[in-house]
Amino acid sequence: MYAELQVTTNFSFLRGASHVDELFAQAAMLGLEAMAVTDRGTLAGMVRAHLRAKEVGVRLIPGCRLDLANCPPILVYPTDRAGWSRLCRLLTLGKSRAGKGGCTLYWADVAAHAEGLVAVLCDVPAEANAPMASDTPSPPFTLHRFRAAFPSRCYVALTLRRRPNDAVRMRLTADIAQAAKIPTVVTGDVLYHTPERRILQDVLTCIRETTPIDTIGFKRERSADRGLKAPAEMARLFAAYPEALARTEEIAGLCRFSLDELRYQYPHEVRFPGLTAQQTLERLTWEGAAKRYDGALPDTVFKQLTHELKLIAELEYAPYFLTVDSIVRFARSRHILCQGRGSAANSAVCYVLGITSIDPTRSGLLFERFVSAARKEPPDIDVDFEHERREEVIQWVYETYGRERAALCATVIRYRGRGAVRDVGKAMGLPEDVTAVLAGQMSHWGDQDDLSELNFNKEDRRLRLTLDLARMLIGFPRHLSQHPGGFVLTQDRLDDLVPIEPASMINRQIIEWDKDDI
Repeated sequence: MYAELQVTTNFSFLRGASHVDELFAQAAMLGLEAMAVTDRGTLAGMVRAHLRAKEVGVRLIPGCRLDLANCPPILVYPTDRAGWSRLCRLLTLGKSRAGKGGCTLYWADVAAHAEGLVAVLCDVPAEANAPMASDTPSPPFTLHRFRAAFPSRCYVALTLRRRPNDAVRMRLTADIAQAAKIPTVVTGDVLYHTPERRILQDVLTCIRETTPIDTIGFKRERSADRGLKAPAEMARLFAAYPEALARTEEIAGLCRFSLDELRYQYPHEVRFPGLTAQQTLERLTWEGAAKRYDGALPDTVFKQLTHELKLIAELEYAPYFLTVDSIVRFARSRHILCQGRGSAANSAVCYVLGITSIDPTRSGLLFERFVSAARKEPPDIDVDFEHERREEVIQWVYETYGRERAALCATVIRYRGRGAVRDVGKAMGLPEDVTAVLAGQMSHWGDQDDLSELNFNKEDRRLRLTLDLARMLIGFPRHLSQHPGGFVLTQDRLDDLVPIEPASMINRQIIEWDKDDI
């Protein structure tokens, strides 16, 4: 039995060469019962991995690879819900130090968040108790400190590198781990689902290093053996270390945390002492109705408001309406133009609160198109703010809810055709004028005769390879950007659920998941 504990997806931007879907489909075909996703310093692809794992019947082990400033890389896996929260907070800490797209962590940070995590050391110092030379914050890393921080939950990885003296290196690693009383475990250090993706992984390295393939040298991966393997093949490759192979199942048994355990808590939105959110909403609604209709509330409006408030109470959506109301009230107090739009115009509650400006009772609009008990979908109130002053509203949200409880959604920026051919063409060493023509003539990629019409040699191997790899790259995540206005607000700490990182724009922060993931 074997569980793969080290898999890098293409959410390790410009490193992993396979989609989550491809990796889990391949794992199911190979007969793996469990597989860990351990992207570098990020959990950005974990939701998609969670869903895909369920579809194919391979259990996901959530994890992460931490590349530390004063320690060899460490793989960490939460064993429970509390461990997941500590991992998210740890990554948030590292990202806050490094800024957009980075993660700076030290051994002391990992040790402080060790409870509830299983740790696998990817490499070992030459001597069991030799600290790594570094001028970074103390205490320095040693194997003894590693074992003390993760008692009964620490391991040293045995991984094939396909280099000279590989067998000697692995034996030395096993001996050092044994001397430090730390068990070893086998990992595949997977970068793609099948060996055919190795060439794309090389191109990703070229893009990341901004170096063409002809001069990339040893910056690229030296081993082509980084694909997923069947349990029987791993047993053959590590026949000398059966205990280390069996420990993959041991770790899989320890790490039973699932993203299904995550529970979201909307802010309570307590505005008046002694009143619940629903009571507060009802009070504001009737006050707003009196102003909208100058104290002469029509029977039809009274019935509609009563109906809507009853349904909102049943579905417990009052806090959300109060959030939007408070944002709109702030904007108007600063004379910032704003207007609710979309299906919220079907709501009389939104109208009397001043969120929308259309009376649905006069227009005959149906509230159930906005909120329905049958659909069980939360309401979605879109509010437009004048462009020049939107930032004032965004910063007010951060200040009101706190940066521990508020962040924008991410938007996953993916490769499209033109960007793919430009980056791949540059990596393959094609002239800029050639890649510019190819990017502008994407519809001509499919037919070799069309390439001839563009005055390209259809027999040129480098050109054909560029087009094939560019097609393969389309849809790959390139980086995380920020949603223009999609906030996530929580009652407890947001980074208990998902890591938070600084956005490229000053004084903004985003979570690692986009709106579909959350």
